[in-house]
Amino acid sequence: MAAPLIQLKNVTKTYTRGGEELTVLNQLNLDMDEGGYFALMGPSGSGKTTLLNLLGGLDHADSGELTVAGEHLEEMDGGELAGWRARNVGFVFQGFNLIPVLSAQQNVELPLLLAPLSSKQRKEHAEYALKLVGLEDRRHHRPSQLSGGQEQRVAIARALVSDPKLILADEPTGDLDRASAEQVLALLGKLNVELKKTILMVTHDPHAAECAKTIVHLDKGRLGRVEQNVQRLPGVLAAT
Repeated sequence: MAAPLIQLKNVTKTYTRGGEELTVLNQLNLDMDEGGYFALMGPSGSGKTTLLNLLGGLDHADSGELTVAGEHLEEMDGGELAGWRARNVGFVFQGFNLIPVLSAQQNVELPLLLAPLSSKQRKEHAEYALKLVGLEDRRHHRPSQLSGGQEQRVAIARALVSDPKLILADEPTGDLDRASAEQVLALLGKLNVELKKTILMVTHDPHAAECAKTIVHLDKGRLGRVEQNVQRLPGVLAAT
């Protein structure tokens, strides 16, 4: 049986604020299988975004073991994590994080700039990613010429362009109207089902969470309840 794509064993993360220690993740244990679509929920301060940052190699845990895509992230330094991120993780943020002076295509190409690809190859990859999100006809538009929903779809294309194993989405519908949010959620579901992308989405929106296969609740840095969405093929999640 294949190992889970994500494995956390006794992962703890503490920050110091105003001279006071704040434990954001407290000996968290969690396994997530490849091909799952997970919604991560919990009140503010429960550790959701911190967990996303650890899984994406943007921060280090204070203790515990964190394995993603077969690599022990706690053993890597900053340079190693940067290379690992480029190969394995695509990020989608609430605020889109697009570069205003670049076209949609140029924004999507950004993760490929350090890859051993020619400019022609980067262009082809970016055009294909934009086609996947239905925006190939907007590739020359700058962010200011796009709607919020289109900007987020460009951001998803940017996350996809390097063909990552894992997509981490932090409140991807938080700044969108309901119609645009529905389009983004439908797109994420399509990427999970058709391209077999593993998706972990932080959300406060119960409707968005219901689009996932598995809903994981965090509370004060610990794992709460786990719900399988019977309306979809269930993802596999083990927790202790």
